[in-house]
Amino acid sequence: MDLTNSPSPQILAESLLAFWADVGVDCLYQDEAIDRIAAGLRPPPRRIEPAPIPSPAASAAGSKASDLEAAIAQARVLAGQAQDLAALAEAIAAFQGCPIRFDGAATKAVFSRGPADAPVMIIGEGPGAEEDARGEPFVGRAGQLLDRMLDAAGLTNRTFITNTVFWRPPGNRTPTLDEQRVCAPFVERAISLVRPRMLLLVGGASAKAMLKREEGILAMRGRWFEWRAEDENLELPAMPTLHPAFLLRQPAAKKKAWSDLVSLVQRLDRPERPH
Repeated sequence: MDLTNSPSPQILAESLLAFWADVGVDCLYQDEAIDRIAAGLRPPPRRIEPAPIPSPAASAAGSKASDLEAAIAQARVLAGQAQDLAALAEAIAAFQGCPIRFDGAATKAVFSRGPADAPVMIIGEGPGAEEDARGEPFVGRAGQLLDRMLDAAGLTNRTFITNTVFWRPPGNRTPTLDEQRVCAPFVERAISLVRPRMLLLVGGASAKAMLKREEGILAMRGRWFEWRAEDENLELPAMPTLHPAFLLRQPAAKKKAWSDLVSLVQRLDRPERPH
């Protein structure tokens, strides 16, 4: 072998460095070079930190959030396919994404009552025991009080009545925000089909869910807000008021609820301004 034409050590070193750069070597183990072959040493092993194992609680929370979003997406599809209120009622009855459906409610959903072209839509919180049994909203003691108030205000047959959820929460508890979020696409579709002129939001849970606000019902009642559809294609005036179940427990508050109804009727019957 002719060694006279062998590359110089500098060229060999540059070639080796270029090779290391090509394969991704971009750092040294130590500042000073060590002849490990001569020393019979090997580079120290690199420490690999194990990936953190998520706790059972975190895994469960992530799974629950994923299930919730999937249920909301399914509700949007089913609601969007409903071309009238009858089809919407069927879609709600077939929907299985709301967990309270399986927590003691009757087999049929509680959707609505009232004329399909009503100028006012009343949205309560959720059905109770009597509503669960009969399949209609606001038919128990609280609903009977509501009907008497509507009749006195001249709103009989002028209201379409529904709730933020369509199944009775266990023990008649207040529906959770997640339960309301799952049912929200159906409520919004009902609003778009009925096309009311205004909304009456009955109870704190309804007002908070529909208006996405945190104030209590006593702070919101009697005031006008703007409700906006999720796609912002529809906007309606909305007034929160006290729930008739609360009025049964606190009769002195009926005066406030009556004042809210009077304000609503005045706005409803106000002559429209010429365009």
